[in-house]
Amino acid sequence: MLISAFILGLLGSFHCLGMCGPIAFMLPLDRTNAFKKASQITTYHLGRLLAYSIIGLVFGSIGKSLYIFGFQQQLSIITGFLMILIVLIPQRTFSKYNFSKPIYKLISKVKSALGHALKKKTSDTFLTIGFLNGFLPCGLVYMALFGAIAGGDILKGSFYMAAFGLGTLPLMTAAIYFSNFLKGTARQKIQKAIPVFVVLIGCLFVLRGLGLGIPYLSPTPILNSVSSAIECH
Repeated sequence: MLISAFILGLLGSFHCLGMCGPIAFMLPLDRTNAFKKASQITTYHLGRLLAYSIIGLVFGSIGKSLYIFGFQQQLSIITGFLMILIVLIPQRTFSKYNFSKPIYKLISKVKSALGHALKKKTSDTFLTIGFLNGFLPCGLVYMALFGAIAGGDILKGSFYMAAFGLGTLPLMTAAIYFSNFLKGTARQKIQKAIPVFVVLIGCLFVLRGLGLGIPYLSPTPILNSVSSAIECH
């Protein structure tokens, strides 16, 4: 599942460029020193990864709570169906609703702090910018959060979000160095591939939740395995 999170981040970063791209282009980088510029970009990415990991811990704890009550399989199936459903429902339907409205004030504060950090040129500002950047609302991040919850464990949730963040690094880094490195048909094709991959991940979560006894893909639930072992004796 960590591999799926990485690929989701890799493909999804083409979508995320719309949100994070302008921030990446505005980074107060030292363009006169190649080594310093690289270290500043790395620090910015570390800030984003830290934010994603913390978010993963929070949502992973929600998944763990549901796991304790025996809902892990159902949670995995529901997560998979939700991911598929979000892709299949027309975008204009979602446009009618602002799902970020309940936390609008918090997002406004994050944006305000981000704007202030972008004006600074201190060494620690890149970590701050990356960290705040990680908390901005993004559709692909929401998708990754489903995976963090379905993991049913705090650390798994954190690792899932970290893997998602790692997947965004190649494109985000390339965008900072080469703002026009990928345009036209190639970018459009990759954009079209994102929903397809999200549906595939959704199917994987559904299969895992069904517990069909397929190693790695749909393993038999531990409780069922233990019950079978007891009955055999």
